[in-house]
Amino acid sequence: MTKEPSVKGPASYFPAIEKTYGQSIDHWMTILDGMADKTHMQMVATLKAEYAMGHGHANALVAYYRAQQQ
Repeated sequence: MTKEPSVKGPASYFPAIEKTYGQSIDHWMTILDGMADKTHMQMVATLKAEYAMGHGHANALVAYYRAQQQ
């Protein structure tokens, strides 16, 4: 029996983010699309301020989002 590879990096937070905030990761990627002109930390600050998101979850979403844009 082979073990499934574990998810690493920012995506490892995704199940907890979906459970905690009740929205899909696609929802959060769409939100981040609307602030693509902001810096990483500005995006994190906006998620924290406007959506009461914890720093770790916000940072993971932004890191993942920005990595996909390269």
